[in-house]
Amino acid sequence: MKNIERKLKKIDATGKTIGRMATSIALTLHGKMKPEYQPNLDLGDIVEVSNIAKAKFTGKKLGQREYHHYSGYLGGLKSQKMSAVFDKNPGEVLYKAVREMLPPTKLRNDMLKRLIIK
Repeated sequence: MKNIERKLKKIDATGKTIGRMATSIALTLHGKMKPEYQPNLDLGDIVEVSNIAKAKFTGKKLGQREYHHYSGYLGGLKSQKMSAVFDKNPGEVLYKAVREMLPPTKLRNDMLKRLIIK
């Protein structure tokens, strides 16, 4: 396999919605914008996102959407509202959105390592 040329794409999140930004980031990380795209190869670029705390949400997503985590034990389902997660770490909301938009294959972790959230 030849050397993969990865470019750095910088995104300013000021005033942008999380979902629309996450779709473009997922496409870039996956490499679907390149003419040499193949689904079994990791050809994506590096994405750097800045000012994530200034991103906007439409509707009542911050108050209504919840993230769930299940430990595997009885009564082990834990839930957190999106507003609590965003207040604690704004980049985590974008990270989770991008992670769910990437294909659930062995390549997903390598793609997510190229996502830099500042």
